[in-house]
Amino acid sequence: MALRAGVATGVVGLALVGVTVPAATAEDRVVRADQAVTRACHASLLPPGTAGVDRREVTSDVDGLVQARLAPGDGREGDWDVAVFDEADGAVVAASAALRSRELAESFVTRGQRLVVQACRYAGPARTATLGVDFLALTPRGTPTTVERAEVVRVETPRQEDKDALLGLDLDLTEKGDATGVEVVLAGDADRATLRDSGLKHTTVDPDLSRTSRDAAERDRAYAARGRASGLPSGRTSYRHLYEYEYELKELARGNPRLVRAFTLPEPTVEGRDVVAVEIAKDVDNAADGKPVNLLMGVHHAREWPAGEHAIEWAHELVNGYHRDRSIRSQVVKTRNIVVPIVNADGFSVSREAEPNGDFARFNYEMKRKNCRADDSPPQLRTGVCKANPGGRDRGTDPNRNYAGFWGGAGAGLTWSSETFRGPEPFSEPETRNIRSLVSSRAVTNLITLHTYGNLVLRPPGVAAVRAPLEEPVVKALGDRMASRNGYDSIPSWGLYDTTGSTEDWSYWATGGFGFTFEINPGGFHPPYEDAVVAEYVGAAPAAGAGKGGNRAAFLDMLANAADPAAHSTLVGTAPHGYRLKVHKTFRTPTSPVRQADGSTTPPIQVTDTVESRYSSTGGRFTWAVNPSTRPYVAGRHGRDPQGPPQAAITLANPPGVPAENTSFPGNPVAERIPFTVQGPPAADNGRFDVSVSWTSTRTDWDLFVLDAAGQVVAQSANGGTNSERATLLDPPVGEYTAVLVNYDQVDPADPDDWTGGVVEFASPVPPTYGVAEAYTLTCADRDGRLVGLTDVFVDRGETVDVGDVCTDSARATKQRRR
Repeated sequence: MALRAGVATGVVGLALVGVTVPAATAEDRVVRADQAVTRACHASLLPPGTAGVDRREVTSDVDGLVQARLAPGDGREGDWDVAVFDEADGAVVAASAALRSRELAESFVTRGQRLVVQACRYAGPARTATLGVDFLALTPRGTPTTVERAEVVRVETPRQEDKDALLGLDLDLTEKGDATGVEVVLAGDADRATLRDSGLKHTTVDPDLSRTSRDAAERDRAYAARGRASGLPSGRTSYRHLYEYEYELKELARGNPRLVRAFTLPEPTVEGRDVVAVEIAKDVDNAADGKPVNLLMGVHHAREWPAGEHAIEWAHELVNGYHRDRSIRSQVVKTRNIVVPIVNADGFSVSREAEPNGDFARFNYEMKRKNCRADDSPPQLRTGVCKANPGGRDRGTDPNRNYAGFWGGAGAGLTWSSETFRGPEPFSEPETRNIRSLVSSRAVTNLITLHTYGNLVLRPPGVAAVRAPLEEPVVKALGDRMASRNGYDSIPSWGLYDTTGSTEDWSYWATGGFGFTFEINPGGFHPPYEDAVVAEYVGAAPAAGAGKGGNRAAFLDMLANAADPAAHSTLVGTAPHGYRLKVHKTFRTPTSPVRQADGSTTPPIQVTDTVESRYSSTGGRFTWAVNPSTRPYVAGRHGRDPQGPPQAAITLANPPGVPAENTSFPGNPVAERIPFTVQGPPAADNGRFDVSVSWTSTRTDWDLFVLDAAGQVVAQSANGGTNSERATLLDPPVGEYTAVLVNYDQVDPADPDDWTGGVVEFASPVPPTYGVAEAYTLTCADRDGRLVGLTDVFVDRGETVDVGDVCTDSARATKQRRR
């Protein structure tokens, strides 16, 4: 029996076609259960008549996809789950286990495959749900897609111009890199040609991503097959599926009803999936208790599976620690913790259910990065479902380029097929609107968004020209502290390359809540679980955090910061029992000037945000954690006043002769070395230095490196196709340095084109700039919702402001506060 036929149109390479099947009756589509049973619907195929279960037997008439959907059946919203099993061996084919009765289970099937669709009533009052089953045929059409060799290369980007040039190539940039280079995925010959023609230097890191991906999958199978629990809080040994995340979150809530609340974010995804989160706090249902809010989330990018694993393990950590670890319990009692393991549920489901090929071909959905938005694709590529469509994995918007923070600027793709496509406007995607709603309405004081890969702790800003916020030393210190636990590099986001529209570049600048990105592991988007999840989380070899605590300890540092009143703002006062207080403000913030595909820009878009925090009074004196009233965007920018003049320029003397050609520095140390000294106050105060050299022909290639007294490279410039190099170091420490000139290539070694014009130039530090102060509007409503108090409040980070008896005498309290 088939319950509904799927209809879609043709696809290049594959065609989705409708299937002629008998029509299902209304009765066929209603699933019933007289009682709810708390079980994992996907765990096993249950016999007919099992309590809490209804099932349908169907046979696939296609080689293609099966989609099983649930919707509320009688207008009552309960919690039903759905799973599809192979009837012959009982293996789960697809499943969905979100918190309501709105489920989508989707996977691949073959013609003639007999299936059982199992609907399970998990909880709630709804005795029925509506079931729909689609079969979508995938038929070969046209020339088969040629799978080309994918590889990872490191592209040298020592100068800002190099970073800008790399961004302009629209290649698949990873987050693995540093100030002088970035790892880039080359999906095939076209990408290799693009990079080659750019003149940017690169070296191969992984020559065969397909093989690496297959090897990782085999390691994962062997690791899980050992049958022993890992050192993770859950004991997990393998990457979860979306339905496992969903089920675990609601089981955490069911098992800890006063500590954990599972909830659904406001908007479903493009394909209609619910996005599930948990909140963990003592007396969890009292969300307006005035405690600071710590948010951890994962998988903005579909292929970055370790991000979701770390997030859900953190939820387990908090629950386990509350019951068993006094130090963790003490921090949980002081805070409210929200965990969203999978922000991009559609994309993750597509990536996780795909075959582990790792070849980055257009139709290899395992390496999908973006969400499932199709509207911006060319009309002929908008057909089909996300898991099988004519645009392949190229379709969609990058959620982490769709936030309003500096949206429209450098570091985001302008076209639909770009891996970093920013979308048509800020917050155009349900995934980003969900996080915006959460952050704006809950006064999130601390935020970490998890990604892979690169071993980095990134802080705002994402664009160098924005300049660091006034409180850069505070933000940097927190990032450095967490990086000391996981062994990652702590840098501003622009230190890798410019990005706009990222999560924390909106959340931090708009709300003042600390925001960081973790780029987990050094080895890939979803490498072996044992390394990228277990070792990175607990701090074990081969992770950089081995022996330091790993990401677990870094997350605990962030939790402790959330609990620390010095890290946020505090309001105190008195209010009658049952009265409701709210601080809020509405403001507009411009995006970047909006870059267009033709190279022009249009004026910035003014984005309106409202942020608020609520407190429900228990009577008498209250303490209420909020973010600073002045958002960092308008507060000013970090800098320092010069303590002396900049140092005079230093001429670099070119030693006699020309060293032999050397294409493998520093492995081959042959080079010319010229020492120089950086002075300090009171003689000089240097905010930066620039070392530059030049030569005659662009066909000659000299590379420039700057070493500190310990022999570490602190700046470099190693371009091709130019006749000059310039290496820059900001805020250089006082001490001894060495300029190293490497003869990379000579047009005619018999008549060498030697470098000249060597000079070290210094510039003063940039002084800080100061903006305006903003206030919150504080209101108080009585038990009937009537407004009885109104005032404005200015409060800084680390400051406690007494708002007095704001609910009964707000005017007097305001006047007293201003005296």
